[in-house]
Amino acid sequence: MTGRSESFPQAIGYDVAPMETKLTAERRADHGKGVARKLRAAGRVPAVLYGHGQETQALSVDAHDMFKVLHTSAGANVLVDLKVDKDEHLVLPREIQRNHIKGTIVHVDFLVVSRTETIQVNVEIVDIGEAPGVKQGGVVDHHLREVLVECFPQDVPEHLEADVSGLDLNDVLHVSDLVAPKGVAILTNPEETVLAVIVPAVLKTEADLTIAGEEPAVVEEPEAAEGEAVEGEGAEGEGGEGEAASAEEGGEG
Repeated sequence: MTGRSESFPQAIGYDVAPMETKLTAERRADHGKGVARKLRAAGRVPAVLYGHGQETQALSVDAHDMFKVLHTSAGANVLVDLKVDKDEHLVLPREIQRNHIKGTIVHVDFLVVSRTETIQVNVEIVDIGEAPGVKQGGVVDHHLREVLVECFPQDVPEHLEADVSGLDLNDVLHVSDLVAPKGVAILTNPEETVLAVIVPAVLKTEADLTIAGEEPAVVEEPEAAEGEAVEGEGAEGEGGEGEAASAEEGGEG
């Protein structure tokens, strides 16, 4: 995957910045696994508030409300106006931990941010369109699912769009081909491959095993010598001859 296509149009777009949402949190004085289990049993999620000169605070939020916050189009990059008692903080959910089996949220960190200071966050890349190379028998091979960007919190795009509609077989899309919205800088190495349209490994293997211009060799079964049984042929017939011979010998006796 060293080639680079010049045939595709502007490859990447972006969606609008995420909307803000509100969430209320409660302070918690106790720590430990036992306390966390009791909170979850009561329908709450243990949380931590930190960053931007703030003293780290142990909190809890309603599990249902937290679920709704994280299940918008903005995903984990949603801006949250978090209210703690009489204080309000502009935060981003970070380090979201989930139960591996149930998928429920078991812990979340809230990073305090400022509208006047840039932050660094990962933004998801979403494919759009259909690559001509796929119609030619290829597949889209993803190398990166997200890129690191720097911008103000209110300018974080929901995702970047990878338009693959101009990619033929062996075409490659690099980070340098991505187009970020105004005010957003992509920090990921520009030479890294985002995706490529490649020949599936199965087809490559078949091609390697077949010499170009020749038919695959056909292995013929060896001919059996006269009077010899071919291996694998009916044991029933062999058994019948043996039984007949035994009967004749018995008769002679």
